[in-house]
Amino acid sequence: MFDLIIHSGEIIDGSGAARVRADIGIQNGRITTVGQLAGATAASMINASGLIVAPGFIDVHNHSDGWLLSHPNFWPKTSQGFTTEVLMADGISYAPVDRHTWRQWIFYLRPLNGLRLQDYRDWQSLGEYMQQFEGRTAQNVAAHVPYSNCRTIHAGFGHRWLDDYQKRQIRREIEIAMEQGGCGLSTGLDYMTQCASTTEELVDACRAIAPFDGLYVTHIRYKAGLFVALEEAIEIGKRAEVKVHISHLKGTTPEEVEQVLELLERARREVDLSFDVYPYQRGSTMLNYLLPYEAWTDGPLNVLAKMGKDDLLARFRAGLANLGVPLHKIHIAWTSSWDNSTHHGKLLSDYIVEMNRPPEEALYHLLVEENLAVLLVINAGDDELVRPLLAHDLYMMGSDGIWFPDSVVHPRVYGSAGRLLGSCVRDHKLFSLETAVQKMTSIPCARFGLKDRGVIREGAWADITIFNETDVADQATYEQPHQVCSGIEHVLVNGQPIVLNGRPIDFQTEAAPGKYLRYHK
Repeated sequence: MFDLIIHSGEIIDGSGAARVRADIGIQNGRITTVGQLAGATAASMINASGLIVAPGFIDVHNHSDGWLLSHPNFWPKTSQGFTTEVLMADGISYAPVDRHTWRQWIFYLRPLNGLRLQDYRDWQSLGEYMQQFEGRTAQNVAAHVPYSNCRTIHAGFGHRWLDDYQKRQIRREIEIAMEQGGCGLSTGLDYMTQCASTTEELVDACRAIAPFDGLYVTHIRYKAGLFVALEEAIEIGKRAEVKVHISHLKGTTPEEVEQVLELLERARREVDLSFDVYPYQRGSTMLNYLLPYEAWTDGPLNVLAKMGKDDLLARFRAGLANLGVPLHKIHIAWTSSWDNSTHHGKLLSDYIVEMNRPPEEALYHLLVEENLAVLLVINAGDDELVRPLLAHDLYMMGSDGIWFPDSVVHPRVYGSAGRLLGSCVRDHKLFSLETAVQKMTSIPCARFGLKDRGVIREGAWADITIFNETDVADQATYEQPHQVCSGIEHVLVNGQPIVLNGRPIDFQTEAAPGKYLRYHK
């Protein structure tokens, strides 16, 4: 007798192979039989007739680190069929920390990752933090090792170069986190304190992950220029002899996208490369991203005390001027206080007119009012720019999703999987449905060392997403982002339903099925 049988589905197994019609028998969280199970018995049955049965989807770049602890069934993501989230993107997260840095990180990450102070449970190491998710979240989680966290423990928040002793200490911090299951080292080279890191320093840090066959996962140094930043990432991979994964790769013109892909094609002959993209051209970031590096040298909690200085305002003005996107193409997605929530969805240009102040003064004042916690959505061009990247064989899914209730966040947090399976397949014909599934399942699992996941085969863990091929689509828009995908019917994690008939299972009062997935070579 099985725990659960999925009957009569069209199975897309995640390998890229053509679909087959079959039943799936599940026992003790794993797929035990793929075949014909007419007459077999089970404690539960799901009728998948007329539906696609696929491995659960993997999101390799997101900002769910805090929300998963406060929302056991994180509906923006489980409603899309995501069964695993790879956390700790951009070199910044909630672990590793020490007694001097944990409050700093919770404060800094408020506009991104959603952890509340009351959710902190006295963890310090990466392993201790990731253990918080076991039985507490509907989804599985995996982890990068965030470089800035390791750096600040041993070198503080200063904008400084490292001495040899600090480098050794940081390397050991990275090694410990890798021993605790990290997939590789993540960086965000436009963010504090990593912006101070030299190429040499990053090569040295990546040598700590090489014995583990770990990935160097990088938000490249975009402020230095796209091609300079890509060349640096490739150089780091070559010199440290590690695999390289580029986070949320983008171009701003068709010619630039073509040149990016040509560069990657040349580089892949020498470096093992991959990248993720979300299927939208518009972006999202924190308003405090425009503050100069020097603002952060005493830690995020001390930035506000510096913001009365004229030189900091002047540097902020320069950052605003160099943003490269006009203010009428950027809207306020979220503010930390209710007082300014009336501005959610408002264009920065309109907000500035209302404030009747120069642009830099109006936005600087908003940052002060909101204790640095303001999120933006940036219109950086048409979606057609991202399609050649999505179609490339080095691509895999990374939603870069940032969520807040009562906000006008980027729709990618609700719509990325539906858009890839829907319009990218049906309307734009970028690839087959089998390939779209593969880009969200077996490819990321192989890349990020998630053993026995991302495929439907006997012996694999039963992470499964069942959807309607003709109905699946993103519904979220920039004006109304809190709309779930259509067509996602059932989702299982480790053999346990977390979505049934398009509705979430409530795990507030019972153990959730999610596990911490440690990296396997």
